[in-house]
Order: sequence, then structure tokens, then C-alpha cells
Amino acid sequence: MKAVFIAYNQALTEAVNSILDRNHIRGYTKWADAHGRGTHGGEPHFGSHTWPAVNSAILAMMEDHLVEPLLESLSKLDSKTEQQGLRAFVWNIEKMM
Repeated sequence: MKAVFIAYNQALTEAVNSILDRNHIRGYTKWADAHGRGTHGGEPHFGSHTWPAVNSAILAMMEDHLVEPLLESLSKLDSKTEQQGLRAFVWNIEKMM
């Protein structure tokens, strides 16, 4: 079992939701107004007057075999919308109830 954390500009919400659906990812938690700044030179997303963009974040739980197809789909979206900002991180889940 894996956990995938996805942080992305809210402008990408429909595209990310579509990717989750197409990849059969059902179990997730979403934070709609996440603020942050990436490490690769992108502008901050603070929801402020100076930096008005805002992120969303998703933590999705899935079987191991679903991770690579999801990451490939997210990577394709990111390559088309680099200025928006999208990152995904994967963790092992040791226990679940």
C-alpha cells in the first residue's frame, strides 16, 4: 500500500480530478486552500494580494501497482503546465485498519 501526496495550483483542479478518476483512485483526502512555495523557482502560492495563487493538496491511498500510472499521468500534466506547479510524493504505508 502506498500514499501519494499531490500538491498543485488550484487552476489544475479539474485536470487532477480527471487523472484520479481515469486511474481509478478513489480513496483520498483533499485540502482545497493550501499555501506554499516550490523549490524550483516558481512563484509562491499564498492567496495574498502580492501572491494571489493558491494550491490544493491531495493525500491518496492506493495499491502499489496504481502508483506508476498515476505518476506518469501527473507528469504529463505538469510538463504541459509547468508554470502552474504540480508535485507528487510517494510514501510506503506500513499499517492500515
